[in-house]
Amino acid sequence: MGLLDPSQKEVLRFAVSCRIVTLVLQALFNVIIPDHRADAFSPPRLGPSGSVDRLVDGLLGGLSRWDAEHFLFIAEHGYLYEHNFAFFPGFPLVLLMGTELLRPLQGLLSQRSCLLISVALLNFLFSVLAAVALHDLGCLVLHCPRQAFCAALLFCLSPANVFLAAGYSEALFAFLTFSAMGQLERGRGWASGLLFALAAGVRSNGLVSVGFLLHSQCRAFCSSLVVLSPLKQLIKLMASLCLAVLTVGFPFALFQYYAYTQFCLPGSARSIPEPLLQLASDKGYRLAGGSKPPWCSWDVPLIYNYIQNVYWNVGLLRYYELRQVPNFLLATPVAVLVVWATWTYVTTHPWLCLTLGLQRTKDRETLEKPLPGFLSPKVFVYLVHAAALLIFGGLCMHVQVLTRFLGSSTPIMYWFPAYLLQDQEPLLRYVDTAAPQKLLEENSPPGQKAPRNCVMKLLYNWKTCSPVTKCLLVYFLTYWLLGLILHCNFLPWT
Repeated sequence: MGLLDPSQKEVLRFAVSCRIVTLVLQALFNVIIPDHRADAFSPPRLGPSGSVDRLVDGLLGGLSRWDAEHFLFIAEHGYLYEHNFAFFPGFPLVLLMGTELLRPLQGLLSQRSCLLISVALLNFLFSVLAAVALHDLGCLVLHCPRQAFCAALLFCLSPANVFLAAGYSEALFAFLTFSAMGQLERGRGWASGLLFALAAGVRSNGLVSVGFLLHSQCRAFCSSLVVLSPLKQLIKLMASLCLAVLTVGFPFALFQYYAYTQFCLPGSARSIPEPLLQLASDKGYRLAGGSKPPWCSWDVPLIYNYIQNVYWNVGLLRYYELRQVPNFLLATPVAVLVVWATWTYVTTHPWLCLTLGLQRTKDRETLEKPLPGFLSPKVFVYLVHAAALLIFGGLCMHVQVLTRFLGSSTPIMYWFPAYLLQDQEPLLRYVDTAAPQKLLEENSPPGQKAPRNCVMKLLYNWKTCSPVTKCLLVYFLTYWLLGLILHCNFLPWT
């Protein structure tokens, strides 16, 4: 803690507090609200369950709902069923390493209980580190410490909160992605490429992050055209672009090859416990070693595309059905937020957007003192990334996942609300001056000192907040809480 500045310490404290509250509330809701009997993946428990295991399940069972069950199953049994390959191996591997640290407890706890404890501890750690990494990234990109600070605090109250705590890969992915972006902003291309590659081994949308490396290389190429040989620089650019694509795409390609060896090559069958074989028979799950699936004969045999198409019905406009209107409504707030952010930025910097953020300027003062905050020219590539994810997710995916899809992938979802809060609220806009601080103290509840946390400042002064501020805070806090209530009890959520 001694190496952190005061704002970083506050982000760390707030993130830890929010994670603790999240774990306590999910356990409480899991106990007092009956689980819905959902048609979700539910493999049989193979080992005996003792009283301590039942206690662990009662306290942390809410973290194993819906897709979390797939990650826990893969960590415990490997990729047995074909549809398991929709979930990338990065997070299950990390869970396995976590259970190894709990090996002294394995005489007391079952493997599943150790996995649940690993989920709770590791996602606690990753989500806290992701908040710190986002704060660091915001300081580098926005050049506005107050907006970077506010954005990091908003991440702690992310609408995707439950997925940052449950047995999902979002917390690890957010930490790796934000850290990779920060390394790239510092000019550490190799470290950034490695982190982006690790992120691509955790979630498939990590592949899109190669755009940051490509844009960085193109920007460096444009800057060097005047002083160096264009041909030499062009060759260097093409080589670096290819290397970036290969680096980030390598984990995905390796995972697809592993699936090919399991289902398409002879001699890949392995011993499988009888209860899991019976589950495959009852549910129609395809196992390795049986008849070859159709994707094995494709020109490019990608199991991931096949699974998304056949098992999850993912495809262009396939989700556009009348019965899916409630799910579209769930995704509307985050979609509005990104569209609003895009419109605000494009109308402020039309020429920058037309030149894809590669424009060169002769004004050295502009380079040395860029426009601070969300409207900084450096935000352009992050906005394109967020818009691309929104377009793809809105057209091709189950739209209700947009909240966690964007909430764990793009800092725009937190930078833009922080910009709006600072723009709308005098309490945040002039936080360093004496008058507003005095106003804060006057408006704070009797006997309580005005908090330094800007989100708490707004909550303490709720009545004086603007409608935009109230809408943003209600959205973040409502989704934060509803996710814990619904998702942890097998009720439909985002």
